[in-house]
Amino acid sequence: MKDFKQLHIWQKGIEIVKETYKVSKLLPDSEKYGIISQITRASVSIPSNIAEGSSRNSNRDNCRFLEIALGSTYELETNLIIIRDVGLLAPDKLTNIFQLIDEEQKMIMSFIKKLDSVH
Repeated sequence: MKDFKQLHIWQKGIEIVKETYKVSKLLPDSEKYGIISQITRASVSIPSNIAEGSSRNSNRDNCRFLEIALGSTYELETNLIIIRDVGLLAPDKLTNIFQLIDEEQKMIMSFIKKLDSVH
């Protein structure tokens, strides 16, 4: 798959990036080099690794990058749980992004299984 922009998992990843930046604007400026930096880097890693994996010639290589993207969804989710649990944001401000992440995780896992079955 060379046109990564057509992949639904890449498109969902871009949605997650946009939502992450919205969330980051709600956080205190004192977190600019802390949790804000962490969540924005993790979110950007999701569609970036999906795109990079799509350029690979083998399903095995593509799966490796998809697994990295999946790991980034878990990293982002963990940081958002911390944000919620330490009281930096109210839970209702994070509902949408948690839903997007859950959908993305399921989509990536499904795509990995599909590619694995083709080997």
